[in-house]
This record gives sequence, structure tokens and C-alpha cells, in this order.
Amino acid sequence: MSPPLPPPLLPDHPLPRVVLTDVDDTLTWEGRLPSVTLAAMERLATAGIGLVPVTGACAGWCDQIARTWPVAAVIGENGAFTIEREGRHLRYRDWQDEATRRRHQAWLQKAADTLLRNHPGLRLALDNAYRRCDLALDHAQEVVPPVPAETVRQALADAHALGVQATASSIHINLWLGDFSKKAASLAWLRRHHGWTPGEAPGYAAFVGDSLNDAQMFETFPRSVGVANIRPHLAALPVPPAHITQAPGGLGFAEWVNEVLLPC
Repeated sequence: MSPPLPPPLLPDHPLPRVVLTDVDDTLTWEGRLPSVTLAAMERLATAGIGLVPVTGACAGWCDQIARTWPVAAVIGENGAFTIEREGRHLRYRDWQDEATRRRHQAWLQKAADTLLRNHPGLRLALDNAYRRCDLALDHAQEVVPPVPAETVRQALADAHALGVQATASSIHINLWLGDFSKKAASLAWLRRHHGWTPGEAPGYAAFVGDSLNDAQMFETFPRSVGVANIRPHLAALPVPPAHITQAPGGLGFAEWVNEVLLPC
């Protein structure tokens, strides 16, 4: 028998049941997870608020997050899979079957070769060996100096012209084939575990992000938060986050949890 659903909340209830969050430069800052951010994540867990990272990060990194961080689940590679905890064990839910993933990888490698040839500043991301469904190009993680923003925008346009899905985070350009997305995977998880949709229960889930590839999530979840480093992207967002922190990255996430959501 399925467990009973939580009692309904009003849309403006002070506490969400779930916090969905980007990872790179939203929970991390300058490549590291600040201790105050981990402490804020623990506070959410203690308060009974489920934390679900929704990230473009590779499967290997997501597996480590699911095993060692205080999270309810992890949605990785921009929605390609969800890792759910079942006691001490993990369960992967893939958006595509293995044969499809293998077929897509060959196509993605050809697209990546074209993009790398046309935009010499880009590099293959070091974590591609640990990816299941997408392929990542590095524009600002290990590349020094970072690739200019205009080059990143042109590379995205070129990827779309090649028939490939593409989005840019603060560090990578992610390429994939198929209809998965952060939004689709997040909604599927919320329906599966809570029977919710944002339209029916807009206050149940909050989203925290930092970049243009979070645009769909800011549009979908009215209870949205941008950490301070979202500010340069605000003009390009169709719907800006409802709240913007003073501090950047994981420091801003901790600020929101400690000063807004769960003030001492």
C-alpha cells in the first residue's frame, strides 16, 4: 500500500515540502561546496524538507551526491535520469533505454567534433567518461581564460542547427538528444512521490538556480530563488526568480535557508 500523501498546504505556506536546486554555482562556489551550504542542507533535512539537486552534472558526480549528501533524490545530466534512495541503496530511473543512449552518443560525438572545430576555445569536459546520456563541452571549468559569452551563445545556436538539444550552465555546454529536461524530470519526480503539480500546489516546491539553463524552472515554480550570480542573466530570463539572494552560489543558498526559509 502506498504511504498517505501529506496534508494539503496553502500556496503561501511558509515552508515548502521540497526544495529543487541546481548544483554548480548554486550549491557550490568557486568549485567547492562551502561548509555553510552543507549545514543549510542538513537544516532542511532536519525540518522535513526534501532536497533534490537538479543538475547538468555527470552520472558519476550525481551518484556521489546521492550517496553522501542529505538529499531525497538527484536528477542528473539535465533530466536524463533520476537517482532515488531506497534505504541504503540507490535506484536509477533512466529517461531512455541503453540502446537509445548508445545510438545517441555516436551522433553527439559527431556534433561535438563540429562544434570544437568551429569554436577552438571550447574543450571536451573532463567528466565525459562518467556521463550516461549527454556530452559536455567545457567553456569555463578548466578552460583558462573562459570562453567569451558570445562564443558560447553561437555554439548553442550551432548545436541547435545540427539537430542537437543544447544548454549552457556556468561551466559547461551540455549536448543531448531526446525530450528530457530538468523541468520534465522534476515534474515526474514530484508526481511520482507526492502527486503534485506546480499548478495545483505552487507552494509545495521551491527551486533555486543561478543561470540561463534554469529558465524553465524559474517559469515553472513560482516559489523560485536566484543566488546573486544570476543578476547578469536577468535581462535574458523570460521569468526572473521571485527572490534573489545577496550572496553568490552556495553562500547565497545558505543565506536563503537560514535567513528566509528557516530563520533562527
